[in-house]
Amino acid sequence: MPSRRYAQGWGALSLAVGAVLVTTAAAQAPVTGRAAVATPRGPAVLTVGTCSGTGGLCRVPRTTVTLEAPETTEAPEAPEPPAAASVALPEAAGGPVDLALRSPGRLTDVTVTDRGGRRIAGRTGADGTRWTSEVPLPAGGAYTARLVLEENGPDGPRRRVLRIAVRTPKAPAGERLTVAFGPGGGARGRTYGVGQPVTAELSRPVPAGARGVVERALQVRSEPRAEGAWHWVDADTLHYRPRFYWPAGATVRVRSGLDGARVTDRLHGGRSRPLTFTTGARVEAVTDVAAHEMRVYRDGGLVRVIPVTTGKRGFRTRVGTKVVLGKESTVRMRGDSIGIARGSREFYDLKVRWATRVTWSGEYLHAAPWSLDAQGSEDVSHGCTGMSTEDARWLFHTLREGDPVRVVNGYGELMTPFDNGYGDWNLGWSQWLRGSALGVRAAGPGAAGSPLRPAL
Repeated sequence: MPSRRYAQGWGALSLAVGAVLVTTAAAQAPVTGRAAVATPRGPAVLTVGTCSGTGGLCRVPRTTVTLEAPETTEAPEAPEPPAAASVALPEAAGGPVDLALRSPGRLTDVTVTDRGGRRIAGRTGADGTRWTSEVPLPAGGAYTARLVLEENGPDGPRRRVLRIAVRTPKAPAGERLTVAFGPGGGARGRTYGVGQPVTAELSRPVPAGARGVVERALQVRSEPRAEGAWHWVDADTLHYRPRFYWPAGATVRVRSGLDGARVTDRLHGGRSRPLTFTTGARVEAVTDVAAHEMRVYRDGGLVRVIPVTTGKRGFRTRVGTKVVLGKESTVRMRGDSIGIARGSREFYDLKVRWATRVTWSGEYLHAAPWSLDAQGSEDVSHGCTGMSTEDARWLFHTLREGDPVRVVNGYGELMTPFDNGYGDWNLGWSQWLRGSALGVRAAGPGAAGSPLRPAL
């Protein structure tokens, strides 16, 4: 059993689970300050345990195992020895799994795999005496840990291979926490703009103390890689965005590792449908209100300048970055939808062509043939961005869902982050990270092969 000093020094990692994960090998630290002393040959002693999934001290009982193993051979065809010990984790287990060496030597390589041979992400401590899984192991699973133990022998370092079988308890019956990912409700293969956030709608609210557990389990990977993080909108909704826009032509894969994972004492994760989408070219529309023009860029190059009119006094167009929500070739627009009373001088009822939507409250980029004289010189709309029919048709076929639309040098209020479309990009990166349960640790490259992130 570990000492109290050890227990206090071993903090819990937050929960996350992935079906396919990667592991890291420990880097061998040089021995400095004294000569290596040969250790007598004897059994290897390890302890196996877990920590709380939500943090705190490691109070779950640890199991001590004593293992005998011959020195390794370098022959690649040498058969793997069978597991020398089997450990069943208790029902109270909920956090990352910890393997700690209690006899002389150091662990130079640790590989933990599930029944299908898929590896579990983990990290070996600097002194080579402890390996901790990057994420907790799913409930009801069977795993094999292969450890290479290096000891100091009379003729130099010698190595032994140790194997331990680990079983996790089944998740108790009850409600499961699941997640629905967006955009597209799980549609596979759709292409979106580089400004499209990922959304996660949870099946039930999650208390603040367990949100780190959930956040670690929601995995986002992009190729090419893009640093990004989750942000909690409320207790049952998260958004994920890169620090900057997604790379053009990227493939983004999103999945939940919650299945079988312990979220709270009474709540375990269930299965959720993954999401895959791609991004197109980097297309961005920038409206300069003061100049009364929109500039459209593709992959950094200017492709069109469009004279526009934006919101007049009392109906100013929101400034900041929005994201295309959808497109309608014809839409009926009425003044009472934005609080303008019927019969008043400002009321309107129009069929509008080539409308590209950027807020849920009804802000569009659209054709406005009735205001041609004002386009390029004056603001006369009720908040939308109006242009000629030809320009609106071109823009309609150029922009796609997820493309960013920026409004600069304007007089309206700032686009809000979450309650009227995708205003996520109006938060600076440090502000965005403050909405993560993991803080600055939330940002990750989201790339295949990263040793500290689950791979899909």
